[in-house]
Amino acid sequence: MFKYIKKQWNYLVAKLTGRFNDNADPKVQLEQAISSAQTQHKQLKEQAANVIAGQKKAEIRLNKKMTELEKLNGNARQALIMAADAQKAGNAEKAAQYTSAAETIADRLLSIESDVESLKSMVLESAQASDQAKAAVKQNSRLLQEKIAEKSKLLSQLEQAKMQEEMNSAMSQLTETVGDDVPTLNEVTEKIEARYAKAKASAELTDVTVESRVLEIEQATANVEAQSRLSELRAELGLDSPPAVEAAPTASAEGQPLPAPEA
Repeated sequence: MFKYIKKQWNYLVAKLTGRFNDNADPKVQLEQAISSAQTQHKQLKEQAANVIAGQKKAEIRLNKKMTELEKLNGNARQALIMAADAQKAGNAEKAAQYTSAAETIADRLLSIESDVESLKSMVLESAQASDQAKAAVKQNSRLLQEKIAEKSKLLSQLEQAKMQEEMNSAMSQLTETVGDDVPTLNEVTEKIEARYAKAKASAELTDVTVESRVLEIEQATANVEAQSRLSELRAELGLDSPPAVEAAPTASAEGQPLPAPEA
């Protein structure tokens, strides 16, 4: 039962997380990721600083112990010299006191030497840990810089993606029906092209009518000139002119017969 509830809970969390990721702003999520990486880097630097500080403390303690050890060695040697001098002078009591003091100093020397060895090991280990911490900070700093550079690249890609999405939306609106009372660009284009084609056709018909009238006028002019030339030739030959034939009335431009010429 517990496993079933746990499985359902994990499913619900995953589902809600998926919905959140789908609806979340990528720019905000990117800022959060960089901020989290910077926080982790700051924490790593603090940890490394603590490790390095531990190394420095161990080195200070070791230096103090080394100074104390050197001083005790000098005191022990001086006590032995003074005990020897007292023994030569026949002062057994003084010699015994100096010898006892030298032994006490020797016991202290052994304890300090043990501390020095322990501190040397500690300093060595802390130095290795310090080097590792420095290397970790350096590597994480490089990774953080790469993430920041990647952030700039991703933000640029995000802006390009938004621009492309807006362009796609605009193009979609140009080809899709916006509403019942708003025509599409294709419909307007077809309407304009139809009107243009009709206007061109009307213009061509007008050109044909004008050309036919011009041809008719040119033909009538040619007939008059021909008749006049024939009349000149008959006069030169002394021939009688033929009786005039009444010409049939021609149609006017409006389609009505022209009136006959007056006598």
